[in-house]
Amino acid sequence: MNITGKRVLVTGGSSGIGLALAQAFLAKGAKVAVSGRRPQVVMTAVRSLQADGAEIHGIVADVATAEGRAATLKQALAALGGLDILINNAGGVRAGRLENTSEADIQAMIDVDLVAPILLTRSALPALRSSGDAMVVNISSGLALVGAPFYATYAGVKAGLARFGEALRRELKGEGIHVLTAYPAGTDTPMMKSNRAGPELGFSLESAGAVAAAILDGIASGAFDIVRGGEARAQMIALNRENPSAVDDRFLGLKESLEEAVRDHSAL
Repeated sequence: MNITGKRVLVTGGSSGIGLALAQAFLAKGAKVAVSGRRPQVVMTAVRSLQADGAEIHGIVADVATAEGRAATLKQALAALGGLDILINNAGGVRAGRLENTSEADIQAMIDVDLVAPILLTRSALPALRSSGDAMVVNISSGLALVGAPFYATYAGVKAGLARFGEALRRELKGEGIHVLTAYPAGTDTPMMKSNRAGPELGFSLESAGAVAAAILDGIASGAFDIVRGGEARAQMIALNRENPSAVDDRFLGLKESLEEAVRDHSAL
């Protein structure tokens, strides 16, 4: 796909990977709308993205709600004049033991990480069909490929998003809409600020810009998926497939330290 001139909607585009994606799209000559829940953060993001000739629009809405999804899509279509690329990036996390995680936090992760992208994509399909050369990009997580303790719900919904994307890609094949799934590893974003786990616990952080660059490369080449984390992550994924009990044992040795390091990890 040639990104120049494409009309792009990035949910959760006011910070982190979403903001880095918006920057990368604009640098390639795309027209971009970013959405977010917090007016001041969206305004600040838009100002930071403005440059000579850049077409950037901010939308304040919560895609976890029906009203927010409707407003996001309506404003994006009005501002951009159509839609070629939908980036389902908005997300939230709450780590900790399942029995200590509130029902409200569990529901929030389901709503924003899984239900929102499915329903927003459903609503956006007519506009994407009109494009003739369109793409849906779902930002999943490396935890969808290797589930980690204390992230049971988050891993579950992100894995659900990944399989949604895979099935939808096959459903839409030959119809002018491609679906790509990205699996970031630990990324240096505001979502990770309350996570105290370091490289010794498997949480090495790469820059949001590096993740965004890889995703844009994948969009340009028509890739099916983008998996971050380097060779170490690739080896863990292979081991998890071939000998999952070995991964269980590896996490058992880290479990006490990991639980303490992620017990305050929350971004909802």
